[in-house]
Amino acid sequence: MSSETLRVLEDFLERNVLVQLKGGRMLKGILEAYDNHLNVLLRQAEEIEGGRTRQLGTVLVRGDNVIVISPAE
Repeated sequence: MSSETLRVLEDFLERNVLVQLKGGRMLKGILEAYDNHLNVLLRQAEEIEGGRTRQLGTVLVRGDNVIVISPAE
C-alpha cells in the first residue's frame, strides 16, 4: 500500500466512510482503524443494499475485499 493512500485514510479516521467490497457489497460506518494491508475497522457499520440498510455494529473488513473507501456525505 502506498504511503499516500495511508495518508488519505488518516484524514478519514473517526468520520463516516463508504466501503465498496468485492461482490458489490457496500458498507457505511465510522472508520475506527486501518492498517497497511487496508484491513479496516468500522464502528456503527451498516450494509447498504438496494436502498435498504442492515445494522451490523462493529466490523473488521479484510483488506483484500476492499475496492474503494470514500467519505460518506
